[in-house]
Amino acid sequence: MSRGTAIEAFATQWLDTPDGQQIYLEQSGNPNGIPVIYCHGGPGGGSSPFHRQLFDAALYHIIIFDQRGCGLSRPALQLNNNSTQHLIADMEMIRQHLQIPNWVVAGGSWGSTLALAYGQTYPQYCLGFILRGIFLGREQDIDWLYRAGFGASQVFPDYYQDFLQPITHLVHLDVLQAYQLQLHHQDEAIRLEAALAWSIWESRIATLMPNEFSWGGEMDAQSALALALIEHHYFMHQCFFEPNQLLDNLHKISHLPCNIVHGRYDMICKAENAFSLASRWPDAQLHWVLDAGHSASETGIAKALYQASRAMADRLQTQARTAV
Repeated sequence: MSRGTAIEAFATQWLDTPDGQQIYLEQSGNPNGIPVIYCHGGPGGGSSPFHRQLFDAALYHIIIFDQRGCGLSRPALQLNNNSTQHLIADMEMIRQHLQIPNWVVAGGSWGSTLALAYGQTYPQYCLGFILRGIFLGREQDIDWLYRAGFGASQVFPDYYQDFLQPITHLVHLDVLQAYQLQLHHQDEAIRLEAALAWSIWESRIATLMPNEFSWGGEMDAQSALALALIEHHYFMHQCFFEPNQLLDNLHKISHLPCNIVHGRYDMICKAENAFSLASRWPDAQLHWVLDAGHSASETGIAKALYQASRAMADRLQTQARTAV
């Protein structure tokens, strides 16, 4: 099947977690193909039917889920029992439920973070990794996107000024602390204003060329609330990581193959993230997309991810034939 062809899910369901949440899970592609689980971005971004198209449906058994509190998972906007460790446990629950011995772990942006964290927890169940827009969950990565004087705010000062608008009266506080007050304010209108500003800031700078949000496009309130509340929750807790955790524990998975796709002009996840990861991973292939920013929907990114999935499938199939 060629890239860009619509792919329908052949199974959808909700899995109950031990703590009472329900995780949306869907399957598409070839049920006898190479299993791949895809981790969406955010955190709080939710999955999309578009994510199915990043894989060759003839070669892959495509498994996609919505992380806690977002997408079709329930309850919506749930922050309790919502941490990286909970999401890793959910992924392992999915693997056991589907009775999959091992799988390729894929993800973009925050999804790359979660994919790496899962892999370092359960390397024995991983065949390899397909990662896009690398985010390593370090304080410097959060600084780059949200704090003045670092990265994105220097490239897009006008958009950043709009991002700060809901917290201009809280200039004495750190930006994340100020947003904590607004996103959890008792006034619903204030909560929504903050969520929209937070989410639109990220959306505006996600592509190399101006997108609809650059020109004042409107954003769905529920999507904005999920993205802002859950992202803020994770970043206030340093993604529930120890400092430099993912790079320090890379030895647990660096014997496995990894295909990395990163936009050269990614303003959300800086290029250094991908370079540092690939430099420490002997079996990683880093592909720079020279005409793209961060978003998987950009043509160059989507094409490179599809090609990366084909390359991973070729490698795994060759290994399987050699082992026989």
